[in-house]
Parts: sequence; structure tokens; C-alpha cells
Amino acid sequence: MIQPPNAPEPRRPSEDEIAETLLRLVAERGADKTVCPSEVARALGGPHPDGWGPLMQPVRRVAVRLTKAGRVAILRKGRVVPDPDDFRGIYRLGQPRDAAVQGAGSRASE
Repeated sequence: MIQPPNAPEPRRPSEDEIAETLLRLVAERGADKTVCPSEVARALGGPHPDGWGPLMQPVRRVAVRLTKAGRVAILRKGRVVPDPDDFRGIYRLGQPRDAAVQGAGSRASE
């Protein structure tokens, strides 16, 4: 998208905003379902590739950080990646398997 001269640079979301959006979308999707990282980028940058495209690497960085913290799972071909620092290709984001189990257990005890 071509910006007119003197147009303000579009504001880029912070890593905290990316994390909040990522976690919300994964939670809304529910257990055993996944979210495409581009869905996170589109939610923040809008439908045009010029808005969401530059967010793909920041979304990946945040996904890796949240995976290391145990808050999301990065999946390739339906399997959790063994090393979030070293994976390639298309990936999806979902709830960690133990979080779904813990969530079910905590509801049963209420």
C-alpha cells in the first residue's frame, strides 16, 4: 500500500499486544483446535497484506516466547515442535496439551 507523502507511519503493535491477541484467539478457538499465525497478524494489522505481512515475524517471536512459558503450543503437521527455537515452515498455534487437561480437571472439581 502506497502512503501519501507526509502520511504518518502506521503504528506497529507492541509484543504485549501481540501476545494478548494471540492468547485470546487461541483461547477462543478452544482445546484441540489451532490458529494460523496470519490470523493473529490480520487481527492486529488489518486485512491488507501491507498491514499484516510485516507482523508475521513479530508474531513468531511472541509465539516462541509464549511456548517457552508454557502458555501456547507451536505445532507442525499436527505435532508439537520439540524445540521452539528451531523449527521451519508452516506452523499453527494452539493450547498446550496439559493446559486443556488442567482446565478440564479444575472444572470438574468446582
